[in-house]
Amino acid sequence: MYERPGRRTRPEHNEWSTSVKISVIGCGYLGAVHAASMAELGHEVVGIDVDQDKVESLSQAKAPFYEPGFEELLGRTLATGRLRFSTDFGDARGSKVHFVCVGTPQKRSEYAADLRFVEGATESLLDVLAPGDLVVGKSTVPVGTAARLADLVSSKVPGAILAWNPEFLREGFAVQDTLEPDRLVYGIPDDVDGETARALLDEVYASIRERGTPQVVTDYATAEMVKTAANSFLATKISFINAMAELCEATGADVKQLADAIGYDDRIGRKFLNAGLGFGGGCLPKDIRAFMARAGELGADQALTFLREVDNINMRRRIRMVDLAREVCDGSLVGKRVAVLGAAFKPDSDDIRDSPALNVAAQLQLQGAVVRVTDPAAVENSRRLWPQLDYAATPEEAAERADAVLVLTEWKQYRELDPAAFGKVVKQKRVLDGRNALDRDAWTAAGWSYRALGRRHG
Repeated sequence: MYERPGRRTRPEHNEWSTSVKISVIGCGYLGAVHAASMAELGHEVVGIDVDQDKVESLSQAKAPFYEPGFEELLGRTLATGRLRFSTDFGDARGSKVHFVCVGTPQKRSEYAADLRFVEGATESLLDVLAPGDLVVGKSTVPVGTAARLADLVSSKVPGAILAWNPEFLREGFAVQDTLEPDRLVYGIPDDVDGETARALLDEVYASIRERGTPQVVTDYATAEMVKTAANSFLATKISFINAMAELCEATGADVKQLADAIGYDDRIGRKFLNAGLGFGGGCLPKDIRAFMARAGELGADQALTFLREVDNINMRRRIRMVDLAREVCDGSLVGKRVAVLGAAFKPDSDDIRDSPALNVAAQLQLQGAVVRVTDPAAVENSRRLWPQLDYAATPEEAAERADAVLVLTEWKQYRELDPAAFGKVVKQKRVLDGRNALDRDAWTAAGWSYRALGRRHG
């Protein structure tokens, strides 16, 4: 069922909200932002996590990850007294709504999602649940997980209910996407328990609903599939334009102009048609692989075979970038100094999970290049996971006497570099725009040799 309430002037977040006691299980990226946002909406919230250091950091209003606006939100909501964090699951007792926000990483050596954390969090909640309590899954899970967990909850705590309420956060916009979502999706039972679950979720999201946010109220399976279907579509769109970039390189066409031209068709749209190094992070790669794995388990694997090629196209972009770097460095990377601007998988984040930029940097180093990596937010995370790489604090430091500069994460700071001034620190004015983010005309006018995936030479 789809509903769109009548729009009203945007209120303060807690104008209509009655306070609900909420627990948030798992205080990583999703859970911490959700906990603070629920407190911002006027609810009384406790965030539960097994990581003592993380809980202490959050309790002191120090964000354990980089996300614009989150630390300010955290400090503000802690100061109200409506938000606290704990390592004790017992502190969730007495809450009416319990959000499960733990991770579902890809299993080692498999495509399938690892559900140990979701299952563990749900089982831990059984000791504190009371009849009438609502457990709300927000983690991205394979279809069928919610029904199985609902049976577990109701069998162990009669009267307790489970709902599925997928998240749609974009890293870099997580606070905005939680407080001002573009839709609310409820997966609930088709009975009186479903009516109770919907009423509780409506109470939690009262001020968001009053702003006219669209609602989709549906069954468990559909709610579970919404997130993976959305991510699969976005991944397909990205890989489509990157496949076109491969053809552009073979034909001499220009992929940016191609994307502009087809993007004017409102059935297609210009968003996510930026050819380049491809996608990474903790969602798109593992979600499309888990989607394929689950389809295979259900005997419907042929429906998603196209996603295997989507994944393959994405990974080929990294190989092509290394090849292009070798090409501009006169056919050999051995001993060449290469600056890599960007380590996070996307700008406005310190997330380096499945980072295309770091993957390329490591491949360059393995092929004999002297690589220096810089990033505005992700250097420390990168250093812990990729200690074999060399790091710099600034683009200028990374590019000192460089034979080539690779822009692999489209941070605003890199898009706004002055190519004339920047050219004074390098040995060779060669730039590879891995994200098609730079002003090609400005860089070529400053004497740089400009190359990008799917673009004509500049």
